[in-house]
Amino acid sequence: MDAITSENILLIGSVLLIAAIMIGKTGYRTGLPLLLIFLVVGMAFGVDGLGLAFDDIATAQFIGMVALCIILFTGGMGTKISAIRPVLLPGLLLSTLGVVLTAGATGIFVWWLSGMEWTNIHFALLPSLLLAATMSSTDSASVFGILGSRKVALRHNLRPMLELESGSNDPMAYMLTLILIDTIMMGTRVSGLDLVADLAVQFGIGALAGWLMGHGSIRLAHFYLRLGGKTMGEDAEQSSSMVSILVLATAFLTFAATTQLGGNGYLAVYICGIVVGNGKLPCRRWLDKFMAGTTWLAQIVVFIMLGLLVNPHEMLDVAAVSLLIGLFMMFVGRPLSVALCLAPLRRYGVKAMSYVSWVGLRGAVPIIFATYPVAAGIDGGGQIFNIVFFVTLLSLVVQGTTVVSSARRMRLIDSSGDDDVDFGVEIPDELPTSLSTLRLTAAHLTAGDTLRHIELPAGALVMMVRRGDRYLVPNGRLQLREGDTLLIIRESGNKEA
Repeated sequence: MDAITSENILLIGSVLLIAAIMIGKTGYRTGLPLLLIFLVVGMAFGVDGLGLAFDDIATAQFIGMVALCIILFTGGMGTKISAIRPVLLPGLLLSTLGVVLTAGATGIFVWWLSGMEWTNIHFALLPSLLLAATMSSTDSASVFGILGSRKVALRHNLRPMLELESGSNDPMAYMLTLILIDTIMMGTRVSGLDLVADLAVQFGIGALAGWLMGHGSIRLAHFYLRLGGKTMGEDAEQSSSMVSILVLATAFLTFAATTQLGGNGYLAVYICGIVVGNGKLPCRRWLDKFMAGTTWLAQIVVFIMLGLLVNPHEMLDVAAVSLLIGLFMMFVGRPLSVALCLAPLRRYGVKAMSYVSWVGLRGAVPIIFATYPVAAGIDGGGQIFNIVFFVTLLSLVVQGTTVVSSARRMRLIDSSGDDDVDFGVEIPDELPTSLSTLRLTAAHLTAGDTLRHIELPAGALVMMVRRGDRYLVPNGRLQLREGDTLLIIRESGNKEA
């Protein structure tokens, strides 16, 4: 016990973080998802690796809850309402009905597999459904992390639909997991009517609380900046930092308050992030960078922690059945649920539905949910956790490494859109101006290749030009090229470029 000191905790924690980040750098060369590398680093330092023991389920659940709140909130902030509006119906179908269908199909398969004489799992129907429910949702950290880091632009609005699904389907999987645990523990039958009513309450309160707290967060940030008027003497950097911390605190408050009210806190946090991300918020660029760094820290910590939690030698005992379950989810369960949800809409072809099925990534969330049967003392809870962990590894290795290549093979990459170029420039919200970017095409340069030949609206000025990795200060003699990106400042009322 003497070895468990504050200094040793800091020592081990810092070594784990540094090792994960440095090893994660190789992910860009190997094509492996960074989150998979962080998970493997945790396993390498664990009991079957360097011998670092960690088996505190309660602490793991708390860390996972905090990390998931941060990840969902940041994911919501990056979700533009204009982008998800066209895909709202299919996204919500996948995040609700799709989760139920995936859990049902996979649960029945696990139950059937348990009846085979050669298998080493023997689950009844309800524990089989519980196992499937814990991993029935796609993982927001994996989807946001892979699509965001690769900056993948997809046709048919597939990216916003996938991000909407992954950000909003955790509540359904969470509810199914808790309901099945309670049913198994109390020995009662599941009532379909009670289930629908419970889900309606959870989703209704969660959605309303998230919307209200999102607007409240924006108002609170503006109130903080007005507090004390101009006599406080607070510099801009400190003010931006305080606003960022204030907004993050409201995300945690949203989760806690919604849960206390009987709603789903994870859904509330995601909707709160959407409201904040689409609202007029001060210190926007500072907040975005703060949340991006905080989210990466949360993802690294939770994946390393989950890697430490598993004992690989125990996972190998169920490797065969886990492989079969994972392959079933990839090639039967997930595709079946996607087809049943999207085919009636008649707006997605076979390639699009196949790709949506393939990007059903598993990650930290299923593993976190798989700790609940263990904590509840469910018979076979340890096997459930090990199977879910194995399926997650399989999903990240097989699906996570082929997100971009499969989209390219299916010709779903959209290369027509402008690159999202960050010039690192921010203007105060109180100024009646806005910034935008314009990527030059051959059509823009037909009249000439200097700024005076580019048609811009009245009151618009070009502040900077990006050419590859170079930033150029524009003047009348600068010869523009196709592919250059212009940073334009203009009056806020002028929407056209």
